Amino acid sequence: MAKMTKAQREWRPGMPKKRRSTKVMFASTVLLLEAFVAFFGTLAVFGLRRGEVDPAIILGVGIALTVVLILACAVLSKPWGVALGWGLQVVLILTGFAEPTMFIVGILFAICWWYGIRAGMRIDREVAQRDREQAEWNAAHGDQADPQTP
Repeated sequence: MAKMTKAQREWRPGMPKKRRSTKVMFASTVLLLEAFVAFFGTLAVFGLRRGEVDPAIILGVGIALTVVLILACAVLSKPWGVALGWGLQVVLILTGFAEPTMFIVGILFAICWWYGIRAGMRIDREVAQRDREQAEWNAAHGDQADPQTP
């Protein structure tokens, strides 16, 4: 039998499900898409420049960047996670020195990152406000049914 997570052990009937952060979801999506771009960009640089630069360096740096982009998704909920994401945006832009097209791709992804963080934070604030208002309504109306359920 699989080991239960902390959330599974602490769950009790009637407990509301914790909402996932929209900001983290948007940011994770951008980072995963960047990981694909970094991987395929690595293959492109490997094909175009392996005579100029040692192939082990090209593949090592490219695959390391891909792995770091994927692993960064796990820390986005930490206070320093978004700062790490911004740092990775700079690194992706700087890959333009290996392949000039990556300057454009990196800047476009940085814009997507900025928008994902900004829109995600706005949505998270709206959801928190909606949850507070729902809790107030439930407290004021006691045993009555939830107004959102038929």
